Amino acid sequence: MNAMIIPILIAVLAFAAIAGVGFVFAGPQTNARVQKRAQAIASTTTPQRERVARQRSAAEVAGNRRKQLLKSLKDQERMQRKASVTLGARLQQAGLSISVLQFWIISGVLGLIVVVVALLLRANLILAFGAAFVAALGLPRWVVGFLAKRRTKKFTEVFADAIDIIVRGIRSGLPVGDCLKIIARESPQPLAGEFQRLVENLAMGVTVEQGLEKMYERMPTSELRFFTIVLAIQSKTGGNLAEALANLSTVLRARKLMREKIKALSSEAIASASIIGAMPPGVMTMVMLTTPSYMMMMFTDKRGNVMLLFAVFWMSLGIFVMRRMINFKF
Repeated sequence: MNAMIIPILIAVLAFAAIAGVGFVFAGPQTNARVQKRAQAIASTTTPQRERVARQRSAAEVAGNRRKQLLKSLKDQERMQRKASVTLGARLQQAGLSISVLQFWIISGVLGLIVVVVALLLRANLILAFGAAFVAALGLPRWVVGFLAKRRTKKFTEVFADAIDIIVRGIRSGLPVGDCLKIIARESPQPLAGEFQRLVENLAMGVTVEQGLEKMYERMPTSELRFFTIVLAIQSKTGGNLAEALANLSTVLRARKLMREKIKALSSEAIASASIIGAMPPGVMTMVMLTTPSYMMMMFTDKRGNVMLLFAVFWMSLGIFVMRRMINFKF
C-alpha cells in the first residue's frame, strides 16, 4: 500500500512543479501579448473615433450654415416683397426726394389739368374723365417705375466691380469699412450714392448688416441680396471673406452674361410685341390726320365712346399678356 502511494505522490508533485514552471515562463508573455493587443486595438479605434467626431462636427457646421442661409434668404425675400409693394420704397428706388403725399398731390394736379384741357376741347365727359384717370394714376406710376428700373439697371451693371474692389482691399490688408469708402468715392452713380449712405450709417454706429438692409430697401436687387447674405453668414460662422466675395463676383458676372444672352435671344419677340401693340393707335392717329370726319364719330357719339373704352381695355390686356410672355426672369 505504502509502495503504491509514494509513486502517486511523486507524480503529483512533479506535475505541480512542471505546471508552476510553465506558468512562470508563460504568464508574463501572455500578459504582454494581451497588453500589446489592447494597445493595438486602442490605437486603431482612437483615430476612427476622432475621424467620426470631426465628420460629425463638420456636418453640424454645414447644417448650421445651411439653416442660416435659408433663414437669410427667407428674410431677404420678405423684405423684397415689402419693398416692391410700398409706394415710398418705389420713390426711393427711383432716386426721387419727394414724399408720398407730394406724389399724390402732383398726380391729382395732373389729372385736373387733363380734365380741364379735355373740357376746353369739348370732349365727351366719359372720355375726359377716363383720360384724367389715366393721367392721375397711370402716368405718374409709370414714370416712377421707369426711373426706378433705369436706376436699378445702372446699379446692377457696376455692382460686380464694387465687390472686386472689396476683394482686392481685403487681400491687401484694408478693413471692410475703408473698402466701402473707396467704392463711395470712386464708383459712378447711383452706386456711389448708395454706398455713401452706407458709410454714413456705419459712422453713426449702425452695423454693416443693418446698413445693408436699409440699402436693400432702397435698391431691392438680387445682387445686393446675395452680397448681404454672404456678409451676414461670414460674420456669424467665419471663413475667408475675400474668397467668398470673389466667388460671388464670378457668379454676378455670369448672371450678367446670361442676362445679355437672354436679351439677344428675346429681341425678336420684343420687337414683334412692340409692333403689334403700336399698330392700332398708330393707324388710328394716321386716319385722324388724313380724314378727321371718319374718326370723329368715335368721340362724339356715345356708342363710339363705349367702343373706344372697350378697345382701350382689350388693347391694355393684350399688351399686358405679351409683356408677361417676353419678360424672362431668372
